[in-house]
Amino acid sequence: MLFSNRTQGHLIALMTVFLWGTTFIATKILLIDFKPVEILFFRFGLGYLTLWILAPRFFAWQGFKKEVMFLCAGLCGVTCYFLCENIALTYTTASNVGVITTLAPIFTAILSIFFLKIETPPKRFYIGCLFAVVGVGIISFNGKFVLSLNPLGDLLTMLACLFWACYSILVKKSSNYGYNTILLTRRFFFYGLMLMLPVLPFFDFEWHLSRFTDPVNLLNILFLGVGASAICFASWNYAVKLVGAVKISIYLYLVPILTIIAAVVILHEPFTWIAAIGTLFTLCGVLLSEGKVRVRRK
Repeated sequence: MLFSNRTQGHLIALMTVFLWGTTFIATKILLIDFKPVEILFFRFGLGYLTLWILAPRFFAWQGFKKEVMFLCAGLCGVTCYFLCENIALTYTTASNVGVITTLAPIFTAILSIFFLKIETPPKRFYIGCLFAVVGVGIISFNGKFVLSLNPLGDLLTMLACLFWACYSILVKKSSNYGYNTILLTRRFFFYGLMLMLPVLPFFDFEWHLSRFTDPVNLLNILFLGVGASAICFASWNYAVKLVGAVKISIYLYLVPILTIIAAVVILHEPFTWIAAIGTLFTLCGVLLSEGKVRVRRK
């Protein structure tokens, strides 16, 4: 074997966050013709179909207890996380959301201690998290050091972090059963989409598939649905399986850095020295947090 399982997991996580870091560009373009909830539903609907193509075989019912776990993963990682994040943006600033969502790995670490009982982060993990939070905060403000607090929007963003942490824990528990990663991810998507359906009318969801006749819209939704959703969620879940929820979640700190790079290259947005300092802080935080994690055996 060319790489160990843990090395493979880290490489897969890097590939995943690279694609996730560029989803901002595609979403920003689609927001011209689509509502946020429409992008969300079409994205994961396409992702679900893609996973069927990648693994065209039926995933049998796994028993009530396990299916409830899968349903909760879909609820947390697909429905609640993205809905909370999208709704939060209507109540608070993007800077607030960008800063607060970096707390997801800390939530994941705390929940892992209580529910997984096999991943105990050392002190350097939390020090690294602090560096990364400061770094991403600097990047998000990017010279605009005004933090306008909005209790509802910021609370929704905190809930999004908690939902992603719960999703990571549920993925780790589900992967312990040895199921095929694509089939398992597809089951998560199925439950996430089913739980999304009841709330669509409240967000003025409209089908209007004619909007996809525009090549720009079609290419961007294909990127989000096939690449950023189907392939990335499956690869992320596989990386969690190989390495662990806590260690892998730290790579989420790289997403805003990659987003800035993509925005500079594709959208020609300015990159200031303040953003450069934030990037350095975030990278230092990731490297510091990547120390060996103690494992407490049951």
